Amino acid sequence: MPIINRIADFHPEMTRWRHQIHAHPETAFEEHKTAAFVAERLESFGITVERGIAGTGVIGTLRGSAEGRRAIALRADMDGLHIDEQNAFSHASQERGRMHACGHDGHTAMLLGAAKHLAETRNFAGTIHFIFQPAEENEGGARVMIEEGVLEKYPVDAVFGMHNWPEMPAGRFAIQP
Repeated sequence: MPIINRIADFHPEMTRWRHQIHAHPETAFEEHKTAAFVAERLESFGITVERGIAGTGVIGTLRGSAEGRRAIALRADMDGLHIDEQNAFSHASQERGRMHACGHDGHTAMLLGAAKHLAETRNFAGTIHFIFQPAEENEGGARVMIEEGVLEKYPVDAVFGMHNWPEMPAGRFAIQP
């Protein structure tokens, strides 16, 4: 089955994940429930998980179906902001004074979707580390993870991350090294 069709199959599940995360935002280094949610999903896909990196960070490790010495990391951020949500939709924040206003709920759901697909197929050589970073918004979560030696423990050839850009037309991407 083509990749895009398979991922479309679990689009409703990814939407549920995003709504769950959106409704329960946690701010910098307090992403305990979000981290548990992420780790549980990764484990359910058969991915090896380490929790508690930089306090609330999560790393999942998946080996491909083919031998390979190369490794990459795919990274998403999990934290929300100290903002009162003014939306009234069913998955609006239930946490007073906290909101996923920067799209990190989407980043987390998208990386979980990628992890699910890659775990199903393992159609790659080498290793992929899925990094779910805490405290991206102004608190230096990446710095703390690096200071704790995450790149020594999980050496990679490259790290790939993404960010939502609402003004970008659907189906378009901007890429920057």
